[in-house]
Amino acid sequence: MKKLSLIALACLMVLGLAQCKKNEPTNNNTADNGNRVSITLTLDKGGQRVHPEEENGLANVVYDNGDMVYVGSNGKYMGYLTYNGGSHLFAGSINDAATEGEPLQFIFMGGQNFHANLTENITTEYLFNIGNQSNGIAVISCAASNENFSATKSDYTATLRNKCALVKFDLGEVSADAAITLTGVKTQATIGFDGTVTNGTTTGDIVTYGTGSTRYAVVLSDQAAVTNGTISAEGYEGTFSIPSAAYTNGFLTDATMTLTATSSVPTGAINGKFTINSNNDQVYFSQGNLQYIGSAATPYWKFANHQWDYLGDGQGAGVETADYDLFGWGTSGYNHGATCYQPWSWDNNSSKYYAYGGIYNNLFDESGKADWGYNAISNGGGEENKWRTLSRPEWVYILDTRATSTGIRYAKAKVNDVNGVILLPDDWSSETYSLSNTNSSGASYSSNTISATQWSTLEQAGAVFLPAAGKRKFTDSHTGFHDVGSKGYYWSASHEDQYGAKCMSFDGSNLQSYVKYERHHGQSVRLVRPVEN
Repeated sequence: MKKLSLIALACLMVLGLAQCKKNEPTNNNTADNGNRVSITLTLDKGGQRVHPEEENGLANVVYDNGDMVYVGSNGKYMGYLTYNGGSHLFAGSINDAATEGEPLQFIFMGGQNFHANLTENITTEYLFNIGNQSNGIAVISCAASNENFSATKSDYTATLRNKCALVKFDLGEVSADAAITLTGVKTQATIGFDGTVTNGTTTGDIVTYGTGSTRYAVVLSDQAAVTNGTISAEGYEGTFSIPSAAYTNGFLTDATMTLTATSSVPTGAINGKFTINSNNDQVYFSQGNLQYIGSAATPYWKFANHQWDYLGDGQGAGVETADYDLFGWGTSGYNHGATCYQPWSWDNNSSKYYAYGGIYNNLFDESGKADWGYNAISNGGGEENKWRTLSRPEWVYILDTRATSTGIRYAKAKVNDVNGVILLPDDWSSETYSLSNTNSSGASYSSNTISATQWSTLEQAGAVFLPAAGKRKFTDSHTGFHDVGSKGYYWSASHEDQYGAKCMSFDGSNLQSYVKYERHHGQSVRLVRPVEN
C-alpha cells in the first residue's frame, strides 16, 4: 500500500494557479438602459488568485493580463473589469444603473471570460462549473467595495474573500503527465451578483491542476461532509473525506482530510511494470507460480503464496485429486481440442497436447482457452480471461532487449534459500538494493544471497522472482521429477514444431530466453496481466 499525503491550504488566502493568458474582450452584453461609468479597482492581497510557490504556508498573489472581475449592484450584473499588468489595476466600464450610495459587488471566477453569457442590469446569477481544472484553478472570490457607488467616482478598492478552498495533493510516484481525478465532490456553484455563492447539488468529477507529484484542486465550501470521495490516477486509487465541521464562515479553515491511496495493480500481481515489446506495452507478473489445487473438495487455481514457493516432487503424478504446479503445455483444464488438456494430464505423446487440436496453434490463438490464464484464479481477481502466458518474443524482450532506468533486467540469486532468477521492473532503482552480476546468463545463484526480509524490500519495488522449480517428464516409460531446486523451466504461449513448444530456462551457469521442450514435459507457469493505460 502506498501512502499519499494531502494538505488543505485554506483561510482567507487559498493557493491557486495562473491560468492561460486571455485576450481582452471589447464589449459587454448591455441592456438598453443606463450609460457607461468608467472605474478602476485596486485589490489588496486578501487572497484569491495565486501561484503555488509557498511562503510561510501562503503564496504570492499574481494576476495575469486579461483576468476578469465581474461587477454587481442591486443583485444584478453591471459589467466587468479587466486586469492590466502594467498598472496593476482592474479597469473597465459598468452600467450606471448601479445603485447610488451602495457598495458594488466584485466577483472573481478564476479570472475566466464569461461576459458573453451575461446581460447588464438583467442577469442575477451565473452557474459556474469547476469540474475541469486541468488548465487552471477555478477560484471563486467575492467582495463588496470599501466605497459606495457614485456615478462621479472612478476608483474603488476591495479585499476579495474566497468562497472555496484549494487542496494540495502530494502524489509521490504518480507519473508527471497522469490525469488525477477526484470523484464525489460538488462541481457546480451558483454565483449571485449580490455576492452570494450557493453550491449546487451536482456531484461529479474534478480533474486536478498541475503535473508531476504535486497537484491542486479547488473544492467548494459549505457543502455537506464528503465521506466517500475517491481519487484516481494511473496506477493509483484511494479515498478522501472532508468533515462538514471543516467549514467556518464560508472557508475551509480546519480541514482534517485524509487520503490513503493504494496501487491499482490488479489483485494477485506484483506492482512492477515490464515492457514486453517495441510498442511499449507493459505487463504485471503474478505474485507467484501458478498452482492447481486438485486436493480441495472443489478444485481451484491459485498463485503461490510467495514468489519462492514451488511444490517440487511433492505434487501429484497424473492423479486428478492431487495438487500441481508443473504442467504439460496447454493443460488449462478447458476442453479446447487437445487430448491432454487437464492440469493433471500425464502422457508422453506430445501430439496429445496440441492447442485447439492443431500442430501450429499457439495458446493465444482461437478462443484463448488453451492458456492457463483464461481460468479464474482464486487469489488473482477470480475472473476468467484476465491473465495470460507470455509469448516467446515477449520473454526474449523482457530478458534480452528491454530498456530499464538502470539498464538492469535480471540477476541470478538465492532468495530465502531458494535458487532462481530475479526480474527487475522497468523503473528499477539500484538504490533499492545493490545486485551483483546483473544481466549475466552465466552468473551463479550465489551471486546474490537475499533473505526473506531483504526480499520484501525488492518485492515492494516491483521485483519478480522465478524459482528453480525443476520439471517432470517421462523417462524409460516411467515418470519422474528432475532438476528440482537447480533449474527453472517456464512455458511460453508459443508453439515450435510438431513435438515442442517454446519456454525460457535457466540454471546456475546459463539462462536461455527461449528454448524448445516437448509439450508433454511438466514445467512452471508464471502468468502476466496487461497494464491498463
